[in-house]
Amino acid sequence: MELPKIAICVVTYNSAPLINDLVASLREGCAGAEWCLVFADNASTDMTIAEIRRCAPNAILVETGGNLGYSAGINAAVRAAGEQDAYLILNADVRLAPDCVVTLYKTLGDQVGIAVPRLNDAEGELIWSMRREPTLLRAWADALIGAERVGRWSALGEMITNERLYQEARGTDWAEGSTQLISAACWRACGPWDESFFLYSEEAEFDLRARDRGFATRYEPSALAIHLEGGSGSSVRQWSLLVVNRIRLFSRRHNRLSTLLFWLAIVLREASRAAMGKATSRAAIRDLVSARRMRERPGPAWLLG
Repeated sequence: MELPKIAICVVTYNSAPLINDLVASLREGCAGAEWCLVFADNASTDMTIAEIRRCAPNAILVETGGNLGYSAGINAAVRAAGEQDAYLILNADVRLAPDCVVTLYKTLGDQVGIAVPRLNDAEGELIWSMRREPTLLRAWADALIGAERVGRWSALGEMITNERLYQEARGTDWAEGSTQLISAACWRACGPWDESFFLYSEEAEFDLRARDRGFATRYEPSALAIHLEGGSGSSVRQWSLLVVNRIRLFSRRHNRLSTLLFWLAIVLREASRAAMGKATSRAAIRDLVSARRMRERPGPAWLLG
């Protein structure tokens, strides 16, 4: 039987310490597939390029020439990979468990365009990786009660926090973007990831766009990956961008009145947390009430404040 052709697409930016272990996990993680490795580097200033050449000398390396954002890096990597059966979008801080890729590939089909694995953190704890589509009710429930509490109920929670729902394969509106296998048919039908988001909400936009075109996202718990996770929760500027991009995504899919009410819910959520002393939420509030910041297209300068 012919092996599926999979391109492993990794975006790097000052990721040197992560490259060796990432590459080491791919042989077993991609067992049973014919795979190629593609790095798109967004102008790293550390030893990332040298590490890629040392650890993966046969990989395709695309140097984008600037810090263009996650989506732009993904798009560059997919273009460089050429025609494949599927594309695995992979963060540099993810480690694949054995047979992860082929297990995900078997999940794809005519109506399933995106497959995502169970994600554990570095301590082996389950990561809440599945998401429901953002709605006004979910935004207000999050603001008034808290995301983890309301996530157990489908009408109220965007983040799915019921551990029982992670034990079986199921569809999900979207999933966190660190590890997503996208079929070639889905990619052709949907086109590239939206580069205007720069960082955060780009995976939600793509997964929801895929659903609009008839391609579901499916969670497969028998496929496992370890996500070491980044620092959006502790980085003031990154958290602010995450919050603002949630509103930008919602505005793409809803009218102005609904977007205003969604914005109010997010402002309330961040204000309540700012009142408890969270520096990340204080920064988010400053951006949320700034007409200039809300209009700006995010980029490297945006993250500098």
